[in-house]
Amino acid sequence: MDEYDLIVVGGGPAGSSLAHALTHRGWRVLVMDKARFPRDKTCAGWVTPAVLESLDVNPETYGRDHVLQPIRSFRVGLMGQEPVETDHGEEPVSYGIRRCEFDNYLLERSGADMALGEKLHDLRRTEGAWVLNKRFRAAWLVGAGGHFCPVAARLGDGPGGYEQPVTAKEVEFEMTPEQQQRCRARGDTPELWFCRDLKGYGWVFRKEEYLNIGLGRQENHQLSVHLAEFVRFMQDAGRIPEDLPRRYKGHAYLLHGHARRPLTDDHCLLVGDAAGLAYDQSGEGIRPAVESSLLAADLLARLGDRPETVVAEYDRAIRARFGRRGDESGGVRLPEWLKATVAPPLMRTDWFTRKVVTEKWFLHTDVPLLHLSA
Repeated sequence: MDEYDLIVVGGGPAGSSLAHALTHRGWRVLVMDKARFPRDKTCAGWVTPAVLESLDVNPETYGRDHVLQPIRSFRVGLMGQEPVETDHGEEPVSYGIRRCEFDNYLLERSGADMALGEKLHDLRRTEGAWVLNKRFRAAWLVGAGGHFCPVAARLGDGPGGYEQPVTAKEVEFEMTPEQQQRCRARGDTPELWFCRDLKGYGWVFRKEEYLNIGLGRQENHQLSVHLAEFVRFMQDAGRIPEDLPRRYKGHAYLLHGHARRPLTDDHCLLVGDAAGLAYDQSGEGIRPAVESSLLAADLLARLGDRPETVVAEYDRAIRARFGRRGDESGGVRLPEWLKATVAPPLMRTDWFTRKVVTEKWFLHTDVPLLHLSA
C-alpha cells in the first residue's frame, strides 16, 4: 500500500493549489482524479489578478504558451434592456483562460504524485488513517472534487436533495475564421446578461479565437429553455454567430451563502466547490477554491500534528474569509418583488453596473489579497 501524508481527491485549481503548497513544504501528497488531464471543465473561465498573484503565476510567462485574454471592460444588462458598458482602464482587471489548459498547468507544477483516471470507489477510515481504493493510505484527506465530490458525500448528509445548487450549461469552442468575423463580442469585454427574474445570468465570453457561451440559474427548472432564449437573444442582436455547437455541458455548484454541508471531519477537510464556496452574486468559484486551499495548506503545515485544532481553525477561517454560510442564522434577504422593481432602473446606470455588478460581484476589488504565513 502506498503511504502519503495527505491525499487530495480532485485535481482542479483547489486540489492542485493545496498539493503545490504542501509539497513545497516537504509533504508527500497524492492527487486522485477520475479524469485524465488535460480535460475539459465546464466553466466560463476567467481569473482575476488576485488569483494569479495568490498562485504565484506570472501572466506574461503563462500567456506565452496558453490562452490568456486580458479583460478591461464589461457589457452588463438585464435581458430585454440595452446594456451598459463599463470601461475599467488600460490595465487588465481579469483574464480569460481555458480551463483545460489552466488546470493542467497548475496540476503539472504541483509536484505531487498523481492517480489520474482513477475513480474513488472505496473510502475507509481505519487504524487512524484514510485508505482509498484499498491501495493508498494517508493521515489526512482533502475533498476537492467539486459539487458532487465523493469525499463530501462521506461527511454529514453529503450532497443531496436538501441543497439548492446553481445549475449551469455552457459551451466553449474554437471559432472558424468565418465565425470570428461574424462574432461582434470582443475579447476584452465579456457580456453579462441577467435574467428578468434575477435568478441567474447568461454570458458571452470571447477568448482569442475561442467563444464561451452559457447560462446559470439558482434553479434547474427549464434551464435549457432559458439558455435557448438567451442564445437566440444574443444571435438576434448580432453578438454571436448563428451556427453554434448543439451540445452544451452542464454542471452544478453551491453558493457560499446557501451551503450547509460540513466543512470538516476527522483528519479531513473540504475545499473549493466541494465545500460550497462559490461567491453568492456571481457564482465564481476559482478564487474561493484557491484561497480555501491555501488556508487549509497553511493550517496543515503549521498545525498538522494537532488535528482537532486544524479542523476547528479551518472552519473559522473559511467563515471569516467568505462570510456567513447557509448553516448560520441571520442576514437580510430582499423580497423578490422588491428586487424585480429596483433592478431594471439600476441596471441602466453606469454607477451600479460598474461599482456593484462588475467591481464588487465579479471582480471583488474590495476583497484584499489573502496573506498567510511564509
